[in-house]
Amino acid sequence: MNNRNYNIYFHTHTVSGIVISVVLFVIFFAGSFSFFRDEIINWERGESVSITKEKQINYDSTLDLLDKKYTLAGRNISISNGSKERRVNVYMEGTKDTLAPAKQKEGSFFYLDTENFKTHTYEESYSLGEFLYRLHFLAQVPYPIGYYLSGFVALFFLFAIVTGVLLHWNKIVSNFYMFRPKEKLKTLWTDAHTSLGMIGLPFQFVYAVTGAFFMIKILIVAPSVMALYKGDDKKLYDDLEYYNPDFKFENKKLANPFSINKLVEKTKNTWKDFQITSVEIKNYGDANMHVLVQGEIPAEKRFTAVGKIIYKIADGKIIAKKDPITQNTYLDAVKNVLYRIHFGDYGGYALKIISFVLGIITCFVIISGVMIWLVARDKKNLPEKKRRFNNSVVRIYLALCLSMYPVTAIAFIACKVFHPLSQTNIYNVYFITWAVLIIFFLLKRDINFTNKWCLISGSILGFLIPIANGICSGNWFWKTFAQNQFQIFFIDIFWIVLASITLYVSFKLKKVKVE
Repeated sequence: MNNRNYNIYFHTHTVSGIVISVVLFVIFFAGSFSFFRDEIINWERGESVSITKEKQINYDSTLDLLDKKYTLAGRNISISNGSKERRVNVYMEGTKDTLAPAKQKEGSFFYLDTENFKTHTYEESYSLGEFLYRLHFLAQVPYPIGYYLSGFVALFFLFAIVTGVLLHWNKIVSNFYMFRPKEKLKTLWTDAHTSLGMIGLPFQFVYAVTGAFFMIKILIVAPSVMALYKGDDKKLYDDLEYYNPDFKFENKKLANPFSINKLVEKTKNTWKDFQITSVEIKNYGDANMHVLVQGEIPAEKRFTAVGKIIYKIADGKIIAKKDPITQNTYLDAVKNVLYRIHFGDYGGYALKIISFVLGIITCFVIISGVMIWLVARDKKNLPEKKRRFNNSVVRIYLALCLSMYPVTAIAFIACKVFHPLSQTNIYNVYFITWAVLIIFFLLKRDINFTNKWCLISGSILGFLIPIANGICSGNWFWKTFAQNQFQIFFIDIFWIVLASITLYVSFKLKKVKVE
């Protein structure tokens, strides 16, 4: 590689990496915990459910209860299994009956507990798992700024990955095996950055591409909407099969009785291993009522296999059917594959743990890149003012990033001790504690202190998490293991292992000698 190309790749890689480093660290740190979103939610609530997406729901009883509370006649209703927890998502549109009271014309969204049939609003159902999941795409920043910011950060991260590979291309194999911990500090950081960067390369590339797609796809498809669809975005989403068909409301009462449970069971038995993920009811109780039952074959059986059947209730006929094995299109494969590889929901706990480790490795790659930048500029021939400025930049960066570890541990303890914490209180606990720790570490003005005590404090707090769970709920990890409450047990053991590793690392840290 000639010097000109090397310099272009080097500076592009450095600049793109430094510009996005803090936000990228937040995304990957919170995203790593998001692999266990469902487990965190169930741990917080003291609940444990089957690890499959399918839930045992009595749809007939559920709809009877909802009808008494909301009056369902003429509504479109969707009941979907959003995650592996006891609660399902329920969305009801306002009734299509123009003579109905104004209250019935209002739509509603809530969560329904499948065991006790209690309903919860989004705010009431908000949890730490949901918070960390949304933090990884900056949803706490006012919409759409946070979404677009996370999307463009993912895009710049893709540039950093590509330029990093090009930069090391000629020595990519030899550099991967090279690690010299006893050499000077810059060499140590560089070797760690290169080796760990290569280990996590496929993981990072996948998340850069899929992250950018999910967050800024509207900007990608906007030209298509304007050019091919003449501004009709609904037509575009219909073609992409994001919307299910709707049916005319006839405003006539359905004559014959019906059972959603029987339709669900019939659909489930249509294909081997088929699991129901959502039920949509169009024009509830109307003569033109239709029911759409949708599901999928588990990923361990078939990577992408989504199927559905639409029934017309008046005569019981099937008006549309999509076979999950023979009728999955290229479009289905693209949408489902992008989703699966981003959320890592197709390989069980082994894949989740590996993904978490690779996410934390990526966090370390980001930190090591910043440390390379600092150590490379800590030269005696530089003016003292500039050296101090560089050091201040890195102190701020490390205080922002590394303090996330003890803050996250504190949030776990607070959510268990003061359960249930409202959405506002979760925000307050996390962000106020984060701000206090950032200010504390900045006032210390010591990089080594920040590195070491973020790990030590996070480790100590991590050990306290299963203790807090045991004291507050009685769910000691040996009891949850014996009772097969694996999700609760997993989070407790996860924190014990994580805290042990970070405590060990904290005592092995090598001091950074900068002023």
